[in-house]
Amino acid sequence: MNRGAAAETLAADFLARRGVEIIARNYRCRGGEIDLIARDRDMLVFVEVRLRSSVAFGGAAASITATKRRRLARAAGHYLAQLGREPPCRFDAILLDSLDPDRIEWVVDI
Repeated sequence: MNRGAAAETLAADFLARRGVEIIARNYRCRGGEIDLIARDRDMLVFVEVRLRSSVAFGGAAASITATKRRRLARAAGHYLAQLGREPPCRFDAILLDSLDPDRIEWVVDI
């Protein structure tokens, strides 16, 4: 398993332990990709998972650039269009500086 896939698995397990139901992984469309799509009670959550072992360029949070945010929004719009309805939703980020489950940072509503 590569580091990106391992980080997504850690993130999915972390969220599941907190009662968040994972409903899709690696959702892709022409315009973008979403690492995890989840349900947190009545909220649909689009989750970006970022693993950065170096802070040389600002770390995991700084790696979510404006371009990345546009691609996330485009993919979320595509997913919602497939649903045929628009439930309450938000974007979250799971930030990791290593593959250590004790060092996960969950940023809600980025």
